[in-house]
Amino acid sequence: MNIIEPILFFSALGLGAGVLLAAASKIFNVKTDERVEKLTSALPGINCGACGFSGCEGYANAIAKDGAALNLCKTGGAQTLAEISEIMGVEAAAAVPEKAVVRCSGDCEAAGVKYDFEGVKSCAAAEIYYSGYKKCTSGCLGLGDCIKVCPQGAISIKDGIAVVDECKCVGCGICLRECPNGLIALRPVTNKVDYLCMSKNTAKDTVAACKNGCIGCRQCERVCPERAVKVENNHAELDYSKCISCGKCAEVCKRGVISMHICTHYPPLAEKAKHNA
Repeated sequence: MNIIEPILFFSALGLGAGVLLAAASKIFNVKTDERVEKLTSALPGINCGACGFSGCEGYANAIAKDGAALNLCKTGGAQTLAEISEIMGVEAAAAVPEKAVVRCSGDCEAAGVKYDFEGVKSCAAAEIYYSGYKKCTSGCLGLGDCIKVCPQGAISIKDGIAVVDECKCVGCGICLRECPNGLIALRPVTNKVDYLCMSKNTAKDTVAACKNGCIGCRQCERVCPERAVKVENNHAELDYSKCISCGKCAEVCKRGVISMHICTHYPPLAEKAKHNA
């Protein structure tokens, strides 16, 4: 009897605990959304955070549970957007991939130098001392802050300025936040024109600082048939949504500010339109 009673007691205790656990699992059960797992699989998985969320899983949760926009993943591009839209049961909107471009042509040969910088190899650090070591206070300092954050290794320094390798760039936009002078922008891959100067100096100061700087002469603005170019604060800016990549602005620019980019990975807008017709 001394052995049977403890056995019965612990058996009853185990049975009671099992019933309570089963009841608790039913009461406190949290239903998982299968879409979250599917969305996470559809996303690139590099967890770059460019979408504004903690990572791909965080963005997937935000889409499924909070109704976040479906087109925030620039890294995944059109294919990821199509997969996400299919999972969520909505029609995918047209998306044109974007690539980063460093809007500066002030390389070692063109840009003047005020002093030799021997501090921490960081653009942000150099910016503290007299707005950088170059005469142009708006130009690329070429110390690689953007390189350190690029998840694809798409940026390198050539002749003293940062250059983006379009073949590697996924358009995540992380590098945009790291440039202290705000020189990096995202450009649609279908656009061929790059304006490579953000200097707000007067024409006289720009000429003294950089051979390739924009002097705000407005020649590009005058010849643009779509009015995509506007000169403000002594430099020209391009509205990519209006630009048709005709190249007329590049033809009249005598300062080497405007670059005609030849895209080898995506067809021009005109060819795409003809193909879709």
